[in-house]
Amino acid sequence: MDYTHLGRSGVSVSKICLGTMNFGSYTEPGDAHQIMDQALEQGVNFFDTANTYGRPRAEGVTESIIGDWFTAGPDRRDKVVLATKLYGGKGDWPNDRFLSAVNIRQACEASLRRLQTDHIDLYQMHHVDRQTPWEEIWEALTVLRTQGKVIYFGSSNFAGWHIAQAQEAARRHSAFGLVSEQSLYNLAERSVELEVLPACQGYGIGVLPWSPLHGGLLSGVLSRQSTGRTGGGRSAEGLAARREQIEAFESFCAQLGDPPAEVALAWLLHQPAVTSPIAGPRTLEQLNSAVRAVQISLDEKALGRLDEIFPGPGGAAPEAYAW
Repeated sequence: MDYTHLGRSGVSVSKICLGTMNFGSYTEPGDAHQIMDQALEQGVNFFDTANTYGRPRAEGVTESIIGDWFTAGPDRRDKVVLATKLYGGKGDWPNDRFLSAVNIRQACEASLRRLQTDHIDLYQMHHVDRQTPWEEIWEALTVLRTQGKVIYFGSSNFAGWHIAQAQEAARRHSAFGLVSEQSLYNLAERSVELEVLPACQGYGIGVLPWSPLHGGLLSGVLSRQSTGRTGGGRSAEGLAARREQIEAFESFCAQLGDPPAEVALAWLLHQPAVTSPIAGPRTLEQLNSAVRAVQISLDEKALGRLDEIFPGPGGAAPEAYAW
């Protein structure tokens, strides 16, 4: 496994991040424990979760699965850079969601209990809160860091100007600010190249792409269909509109001699500001495929061909749409 720094921070993380969204939804706890065992054995030291993952949603099911895994073996917690998120809640009470100081405190305490740990390495805002002032947010987050309950902070699903707002507010508060941003980013969805990636590069923030296979659309969906295996979700919904692109993509991957899922992940690792794509395996086979992607090197010709198949927005704004 290869490692890199998380944004401008000093902490080293694996170039593949283990996403756990499927744990407790599609992957049973025992199988999830095996996936985490295998991930650690292969050098994946970066695990991502959220307080709303698992079914029923917003019950902390996935965090609890991870917490049980931590306590089942020695040194597991110390080897993992653990990331979780807050924002969503059950909605049973007015202050159990969003980014008020009240919810930041309560959500962090609840995640710590479920994860059975005394600290979170990367605490991420799952969405922007347009109603809570940044001064309140950074004051509450700084308290958590002072208490030793959180080490670093990140964002998710922020626009470029939200990232700028957050960082400038952190600077006024004398806080270290964000070290990462999770965004929807893959070959088929490249809109973050306009504003988000340039903002992250400017502020030294590492990008953690979620849905790197676009819901399975980039994982060899046509090949699976030819063998009688079908997929659902975003891959089924998007295939009709993108069939020509997917045909060209899978044909090119065959020429390279690498599976489409691994090429899609490798492409992300060649993009500026990207730290670790978040791979969310349901099975050990999917985990192993994600790990192999780190070793794929794409030359300029290959990257150019992928740009032809999946053209992005034209680069960063404003040059992407203006002179």
